[in-house]
Amino acid sequence: PRPMADICDFRSDTVTKPTERMKEMMVASQVGDDVFQDDPTVIALEQECAELFEKEAGLFVPSGTMGNLIAVMVHCDSRGSEVILGSKNHLVIYEQGGMSTIAGVHPRQLRTEEALDSSTPVGGISLKEIEECVRVEDVHFPKTRLVCLENTHNLCGGVALPVDYIDQVGALCREHGLKLHMDGARIFNAATAIQTSVARICRHCDSVSVCLSKGLASPVGTVLLGTREFVRSARRMRKVLGGGMRQAGVLAACGLVSLREMTKRLQEDHDNAKFLADGLCQIAGVEVNLLSVQTNIVYFRLTKGGAKQLAADLKARGILIGAKDDFVCRAVLHYMLDRTAVERLIANIGELLR
Repeated sequence: PRPMADICDFRSDTVTKPTERMKEMMVASQVGDDVFQDDPTVIALEQECAELFEKEAGLFVPSGTMGNLIAVMVHCDSRGSEVILGSKNHLVIYEQGGMSTIAGVHPRQLRTEEALDSSTPVGGISLKEIEECVRVEDVHFPKTRLVCLENTHNLCGGVALPVDYIDQVGALCREHGLKLHMDGARIFNAATAIQTSVARICRHCDSVSVCLSKGLASPVGTVLLGTREFVRSARRMRKVLGGGMRQAGVLAACGLVSLREMTKRLQEDHDNAKFLADGLCQIAGVEVNLLSVQTNIVYFRLTKGGAKQLAADLKARGILIGAKDDFVCRAVLHYMLDRTAVERLIANIGELLR
């Protein structure tokens, strides 16, 4: 087998390994029992993340999927509840339908916008459709309780939602007595792309899940943010889902490095993604929507197909990418991939498609 140091892994930013600084922090971390709420490093992570987002409190959970599910369970705490969200959101595509199978909540899926010339931003759902789908009081209907957004939006190429759009969704939710949850798996990428703070982006969100294990390079973990009352309820839900961790400070220590250091270098990944997209556009038979390449994700289409074979051929050369189907591939940039790695990917795709 090829040595790991020779492999360029573009499959996802979830493949990132802890930095040397993270390993040092893990060894030095002070720990306690987090279920008893006495792990000082977990407490520090939760407080620091909450302050960064200007929310009252935070809860460290094992994964983004669990964070999103807990948020749904807390906001939709009565039988017959319904969530409005986009048809291409991670919550409905990649989280095993947990809101239905575990939480007993009905997802009302609206079309995720993909057109650039629409009044709704790419990755968003129509404000008009959201309003039309809020259920009236009727014994035949579930009760609308929550709207969920995703930022950045994975399946729309990693685009960042505009702040004014999120503000409008928040205002609509308040008008109808609904809560707004943000799946912020890559929220710091969004903040970097639109050059504003995560607090400003999420000002009108009642809860936010913040993943630390993607581009921020922690090995494990998400922080779920909201009011103190929300977090009290979320803590109960975390326990029943098996997410209560004990000496979790060894993991939270990495999260502190993610917040303090890794958030500040994301522009490099975005620049490398744009360099990759520009390079792929020069290869015959490859199409890239350059306008969707705003952060660290690049989807590209092979006009003649063969994406799975291309991925297999690249793997044999020590380069890993994702093949969504036989036409569309995905490459994701992160701190373990520098400009040289990107140049290597472009050159090899060019050779294989020649």
